[in-house]
Amino acid sequence: MDPKLIELGLIPSLEVGKAEYDSYISNGLMKQLRRIEPGKDVEEAHMRNRQLIAAWVFEKGQPENVIEKVTRDGKTFFNINDYDKLRVLFGKLLREIQRIKSEGDFKAGKALVETYGVKVDQALHQEVLDRVKPFHIPPYNGFIQPEFVPELDPDGQIIDIKVTQPKDFIQQMLDYGKKYSFLN
Repeated sequence: MDPKLIELGLIPSLEVGKAEYDSYISNGLMKQLRRIEPGKDVEEAHMRNRQLIAAWVFEKGQPENVIEKVTRDGKTFFNINDYDKLRVLFGKLLREIQRIKSEGDFKAGKALVETYGVKVDQALHQEVLDRVKPFHIPPYNGFIQPEFVPELDPDGQIIDIKVTQPKDFIQQMLDYGKKYSFLN
């Protein structure tokens, strides 16, 4: 939600930022819960990250009702009431996480993750599971990433980039395993 992005022609309006905040908050607080078994905590690192951020900004924004938890017809929703204040809260959390990392403050990092990123609101979790059940859709999806293959001239200079597609998702994952297994 930075006007500079409009100035640079990267987004048409700040509505793009609002849509991303909407998506991030609903995913972090609700949607991703469908991937967790009932009664379990959040274990996967990326899911903890999303929940931590969404739960932290939700809590810290409560005095000014930045994000409002609404129940309508027995269903829970999170409405963002002030995107500018939410952006400030994201910045404050980023500043704190950077401080934790820069100072090696393990105790504060652990407290942040355990307070906001691990525990699941079991009633909300069950609601999410019940709401998605009629759709019969898997909780995860995957997609095939294009591959960019440089075309070189005789001197080794890049003269073009060819875009290719793996044949299928399984082949893509097998190729990733071969190419990037050293990153573990």
